[in-house]
Amino acid sequence: MVGVNSCRACGSPLQAPFLDLGVVPLANNILRRDQLQCQEPKYALATTYCSNCSLVQLTENVSPKDMFEHYVYRSSYSDTMLSHVRKLASELVVRERLNDKSLVVEVASNDGYLLKNYIEHGVPVLGIDPAANIAEIAEKEAGVPTLVEFFNKDIAQGLVNQGKQADIIHAHNVLAHVPDPNELIGGFSVLLKETGIAVVEVPYVRDLIEKLEFDTIYHEHYSYFSLIALNNLAVANGLIIKDVQRVEIHGGSLRVEFSKPNVVASPRVAEFLAEEQEAGIGDEGFYALFATKVAEFKQEFVKLLQSLKDEGASIAAYGASAKGSTLLSYTEIGRETLDFVADRSLLKQDHYSPGGHIPIVSTEEVLKQKPDYLLLLVWNFADEIIAQQAGYSEQGGKFIVPLPELKII
Repeated sequence: MVGVNSCRACGSPLQAPFLDLGVVPLANNILRRDQLQCQEPKYALATTYCSNCSLVQLTENVSPKDMFEHYVYRSSYSDTMLSHVRKLASELVVRERLNDKSLVVEVASNDGYLLKNYIEHGVPVLGIDPAANIAEIAEKEAGVPTLVEFFNKDIAQGLVNQGKQADIIHAHNVLAHVPDPNELIGGFSVLLKETGIAVVEVPYVRDLIEKLEFDTIYHEHYSYFSLIALNNLAVANGLIIKDVQRVEIHGGSLRVEFSKPNVVASPRVAEFLAEEQEAGIGDEGFYALFATKVAEFKQEFVKLLQSLKDEGASIAAYGASAKGSTLLSYTEIGRETLDFVADRSLLKQDHYSPGGHIPIVSTEEVLKQKPDYLLLLVWNFADEIIAQQAGYSEQGGKFIVPLPELKII
């Protein structure tokens, strides 16, 4: 763990943290049974704001190698995500007139969930991902050639030296995962063709603040982005933001297109930037009351679960996710409250959650054990999960949705 005193984007001195979530384990550090008695590493988790470039960021750095070289998250386990990227890829094939001479690259390509859609259209692809175990799955199951590396400017230049330049670079939910965002954005500048675009999706900091999505904060997410912050990064790395739109995925995200500065940007970009300035996103005061609201949520959330337990109800959880780890660690909810966590991922089943050491089981256990309540730790996919668990609700089971509004369905 390395303390951060200057902004990871522009180098300016940082403000004091506006939110402190305590000292917690790494969100995806699920444990085997034989590790339960070992000392579990924990790290400070707090966020601050750069008054110069508006980037929200963690005050501490955990080494990326400790978090990403062996990874347990697979994008293909979300039907919502698969539908989301299939639609996007199909649109871009047509709009950008891609063919068998084109190249689409994805940074943090995971298990090939996105790039396989381009393969179906006959478009050459290259995945880049540091997790060797996930890269192997991408190649075997999705047929996606994958370079096992952390993407940066040097990797980009190496590909250019091999005669490879990208018509499209995808970077979905990865920009937040790099300690130096200039390495990623600068790599786009190197690897893109003159007419190419980099399509970047990031959780939107405005949604994080306004919808109280504090569980989006964990050590893997070094930074949290507004369009103001993204625009500053683009300019610093010789790019422009060509277009922007809000998308619903992950509780509210931005989809931003970066390009070389030889195109005319959509008027939506200037409108969006003006809207953010008017909302105060470029001002420290926008974040001032966040910690108070998070503390109030904790009190309400713990009170609800305790009242259900006092009534004799059984409670389990769904989704051994990183955001779920932040939620449970901060609220100090563990095995005394939750019987198990159900998850579709075979990489997570038969393990235990970080911190609370709650057993992670298959989703079939929901109907087998029939808890009275199922806490949706992946509340951002609530509609999908509730539909999948129709049999559970038909037998009287109820869902607890913690955020953005605590409720029981």
